Amino acid sequence: MKVIETLIIGSGPAGYTAAIYAARADLKPIMYTGLEPGGQLTTTTEVDNFPGYPEGIDGPTMMIQLQQQAERFGTQVRIGHISKVEFASIKGGIHKAWVDDNTEIHAKTIIISTGATAKYLGIESEQRLRGGGVSACAVCDGFFYKGQDVAIVGGGDTAAEEATYLSNICNKVTMLVRKGKMRASKAMQHRVTKTKNIDLRYFSEIEEVLGEQVVEGLRIINNQSGKKDEIKITGLFIAIGHKPNTEIFKGQLEMDDGGYLITDSKNTKTNKPGVFASGDVQDKEYRQAVTAAGTGCMAALDAERYINSLKDN
Repeated sequence: MKVIETLIIGSGPAGYTAAIYAARADLKPIMYTGLEPGGQLTTTTEVDNFPGYPEGIDGPTMMIQLQQQAERFGTQVRIGHISKVEFASIKGGIHKAWVDDNTEIHAKTIIISTGATAKYLGIESEQRLRGGGVSACAVCDGFFYKGQDVAIVGGGDTAAEEATYLSNICNKVTMLVRKGKMRASKAMQHRVTKTKNIDLRYFSEIEEVLGEQVVEGLRIINNQSGKKDEIKITGLFIAIGHKPNTEIFKGQLEMDDGGYLITDSKNTKTNKPGVFASGDVQDKEYRQAVTAAGTGCMAALDAERYINSLKDN
């Protein structure tokens, strides 16, 4: 079986950037897009914070352009899902991967860019209005709601941090916490409670997101009293966590308690030689397209150096 130089698993900004750099380094990368070609940005209507787009760009178009750029340098982009892997444990060993439980691939290096999936509430109206006012990233999309009334769901540090961020640009932020207290650190809780334009509501859950094409409001229910209330908002931010797409790597690659891949602090190396991780699959702090792209570049450079080190031996 032919052994390829570089296999890239996942097709978000990290994967495509890795592909561009790997192809230019003559590593002849083959990419498998995964179940969501283009990653989370394909569900984002407007991207205003990625360098090089002064007028902004919609997420799907940006991902198509990244794919075209990667293909221009020779990347083979294939539709398919890597369902199983077997990583070699010694330097120079050959890594194995299977596509859709069928096609077997052998590679000298593997770059993992499978990303993370935002957790949503699972309400029909919420899913219908994703991209129409429902977002899982306040830092990404909050700017579009400048001076408006918005709501955020969650009680952890991320929710508290994003609520505070939104309070600086929005007129009013309604923060909905399902339980009678926040999970966030005391410092973050104090920051929220001291911010005048954050309306903090405990024991509160969303029954329905109101609006046909865009978010117009929320129907909220108090899970203690059963009392219902409706508020008018234009943006809803879900901050109840992310789940890294690392299921198939369990037992082979080192992960933290949340399932994020652990990489060397100054590079993208995992605990398996020749296996590298980039993007949201190893980053739970920033989760931005531009930081994902940066680590994709790093992973390709690390893969190139790894292959060159094999030639030197």
